[in-house]
Amino acid sequence: MIAEGVRDALQLDEVWFIPTYEAPHKQSSGTGVDSRLQMLKQAIKTNQNFYINDIEIERKGVSYTVDTVTLLREKHHDVQFHFIIGADIVEYLPHWHEIERLLDLVKFIGVGRPGYKMKTDYPIIEADVPLMDISSTDVRRRVKEGQTIKYLVPECVETYIYKRRLYEQK
Repeated sequence: MIAEGVRDALQLDEVWFIPTYEAPHKQSSGTGVDSRLQMLKQAIKTNQNFYINDIEIERKGVSYTVDTVTLLREKHHDVQFHFIIGADIVEYLPHWHEIERLLDLVKFIGVGRPGYKMKTDYPIIEADVPLMDISSTDVRRRVKEGQTIKYLVPECVETYIYKRRLYEQK
């Protein structure tokens, strides 16, 4: 898993996964927050360094990263927060809500992805981890088209998706 590679490479104590209730700039995947949360719980259950923080789910509605990080910093004064993003997201940083304020609150860690460059004027810590050409969009597409997702997601997540018929052609 990419997150474990980043945690190990940069010697981070923990990785917190913060599932969103409603992303501000994304179209809904069609999967409810409960299913996304359950898949995440299944995916990380064997890693004692991984935690889920449901701050955005509890707030409901649209969450901007800057607001979430502000609340986290208020609750956890002694924690230095990092935000892990893929190289495909790096190019969109100039369009993020209150990006300059966010840069004062958190350090960004960039993870390479095939076909993307990590070129930006913003300070990014590049994590030296193996490149993986996987995305949630690709997983959803493969399920919809009847292709296998074996080895792209943990087996327990694969089972969850198929058992509940998530992402299938409707």
